[in-house]
Amino acid sequence: MTTVIFPGTFDPIHYGHVNIARRAANLFDKVIVAVYAREQHNILFSPEERLALVQEALKDIDNILVTSYTGLTVKFAQKMGAQGMIRGLRVFSDFEYEFRMALANNRLEPNIDVIALITSEEHTFLSSTTVREIAALGGDVSSMVPKHVNNALKKRFNVLGEDQSIVPLTSMRD
Repeated sequence: MTTVIFPGTFDPIHYGHVNIARRAANLFDKVIVAVYAREQHNILFSPEERLALVQEALKDIDNILVTSYTGLTVKFAQKMGAQGMIRGLRVFSDFEYEFRMALANNRLEPNIDVIALITSEEHTFLSSTTVREIAALGGDVSSMVPKHVNNALKKRFNVLGEDQSIVPLTSMRD
């Protein structure tokens, strides 16, 4: 039985993540979607909220387990009995970053292979940062995230208001 992990912060999960998770589930016996749960600066949703959003987004896929973790990703993968780690690639700059991370992870745990899946063309522009920024500015992200995530974003920004400082507004307002 081949088990892989698909780690990420998922703040929030978007259709690019869902696409990679579904495709990984078609390739491997078990996919563990691992939500990084350490509290971090500029994170919009708590670890528990992100875990719940990811679970809801992927609940219809039988061979996906959604859980949270902290610490080194390769150590978590080893603990879960995974043989590989799934990473999504959107653009060329992702490759450089993921390549460096794969080499570092291989140095730490040579038995965990990194498997890169190229995102589907319609999701190449998507990132959680882009989704957060558009939502923070009141933009429509309903074509980028599942409905329950869209609702959670609206609710969060209604509470935070325009003076929020969690999401730095850099590119979408210019």
